[in-house]
Amino acid sequence: MIGRLGEGGMGTVYLAQAPDGLLVAIKVVRTDLADDEEFRRRFRSEVDRARQVPPFCTAEVLDADPDHEMPYFVVEYVDGPSLATVVRDKGPLSQSNLHGLAIGVATALTAIHGAGVIHRDLKPNNVLLAAGSPKVIDFGIAHSVQGTSGHTRTDQIVGTISYMAPERFGSAGAGSAPVTPAADIFSWGAVIAYAGTGRTPFGSDAAPVVAARILTSPPDLTGLSGMLRGLVEQALAKDPADRPTARELLEQLLGPGPARSPDLAAALARQPDLLVAAEEAQATGRTAAVVLGANETTRIAPPPGPQKADVAISASPVPATSAPAISAPATSALLTSAPPNRGRRWGRAALVVVAVAALVTSLTIVGIASGAIDLPSSSAGRSPAPSTVAQTASPTADPLGPVVIADPLSVEKLWHPKDDKPNNASCTFAGALIVTRSTGGSYRCLGPQDVIADFTATVDVKLRDEGSCAAVWFRFDGSGYALRICADAYSLVAHGATGAAAIKELGRFPLTTPIAYGKATTVGIAAAGTNLTFTRDGQPVGGLTDNMFNKGRVVLGIFQESKPETPPPYSVLFSNIEIRKPAG
Repeated sequence: MIGRLGEGGMGTVYLAQAPDGLLVAIKVVRTDLADDEEFRRRFRSEVDRARQVPPFCTAEVLDADPDHEMPYFVVEYVDGPSLATVVRDKGPLSQSNLHGLAIGVATALTAIHGAGVIHRDLKPNNVLLAAGSPKVIDFGIAHSVQGTSGHTRTDQIVGTISYMAPERFGSAGAGSAPVTPAADIFSWGAVIAYAGTGRTPFGSDAAPVVAARILTSPPDLTGLSGMLRGLVEQALAKDPADRPTARELLEQLLGPGPARSPDLAAALARQPDLLVAAEEAQATGRTAAVVLGANETTRIAPPPGPQKADVAISASPVPATSAPAISAPATSALLTSAPPNRGRRWGRAALVVVAVAALVTSLTIVGIASGAIDLPSSSAGRSPAPSTVAQTASPTADPLGPVVIADPLSVEKLWHPKDDKPNNASCTFAGALIVTRSTGGSYRCLGPQDVIADFTATVDVKLRDEGSCAAVWFRFDGSGYALRICADAYSLVAHGATGAAAIKELGRFPLTTPIAYGKATTVGIAAAGTNLTFTRDGQPVGGLTDNMFNKGRVVLGIFQESKPETPPPYSVLFSNIEIRKPAG
């Protein structure tokens, strides 16, 4: 232990040094909360989710013990001031720095939403301006996309008023729609507006007044211009359906290399790590369907939204945040709204009614700057309307174990197309998933974000062009295993263990009969603890024991040598993927 960094609503943060010399931040939970079993359950689930978020522009969770006498978790120490501190002390960011910030926060949301998490409290205090790239922190009040009711009471909203989406003000009442990642996109817009102008886009008056403006008034974006202003306006749309996803934001922010603005090019030139993180996040997408009502479904397109623990980690002390309670008169009609969904638009009259309710109904706000807002329930004892998440595949009672992912890959479903001209690669569909690349190196297609430890998987692979090698990454989370499938051999490599492009071959398995170009073969992978085995058309090819990676995503793509002997083009096809977890 080196010293105390600060204190928040959930506990105390300490600076410490790991045995290998790495500086880390340790958050120790308050004693009164540690004795609360409900809190321990919530803390345990939050830590589990935080570990699933790829460390793209986020502070990585390194260790945790939710069951310790004094529960704690350890995260990467981020040496840098908060965005709030920088803007307060030095004013709005320059255009170049603002572009870099917008990309970094969108990258973090892409990673977090892709892991099935919603941040719910994205604000300038939770964005640290570290060397290399911005970092989004504080996932302590995050809730899984798959369980929005979780451990938060039905009469409680968690967040920070000035950065909260309009639908959040109706999410605490019984029967309201669940919060979706679109709420984080609204917060992204408010954060970028603050960074570019030095003020919040809906003013800094009393909380009910700010809430009313968020619901009824356009944002004040004076001082923003160009592409960023347009994206911020989209992100601050009143209707969640009108906002882009985090991945869409990221793709628009990055744009094609030749067409990048001077400000963007300057930001990326100064922060090469930021570009690497953004491209990694782009390559790891998923689409989930969240059922909002009886027949109302909205798609959460690949990556938007963060999660981590309730801790701000920076070089300077982190002050405890608190604010006096603000009360107004009395009723429970407070800030209710229709569920957000594609195709539905909020009527202006409805918004005005809701805004008036915000100003004249009973509202006790606890911790305006950071914390929970307790709202009176509209019906005592009523349970919230359940939310349902459409699964990628229905589990089956099968001795081989339940199917968790199944996709014929004939059209876009769980995997997604992408035309990536800057990287000379593409993922398309024409009866199969076709991955092409005209240069050496690897390329991964956007697919499910399910984090899996032990599993069995089969997928039909066709090497279309001579010299092409397909690959299946598994237990992959920015780094992991990759099984390369070439005509003459399988080979297993560790990809990204010591750097984004680092490759170490762990084993090579020659094929008795080479794979014929243009003819499909069924590739099988089984991972059980440290035992990894591989098959071809159901017959063993080889295997090994290794403990470098223990869980992560399954990803499909192409994997050429950095300097291939065979000239391009290179293309491989995938179809009929099925992934099962172990029986029992």
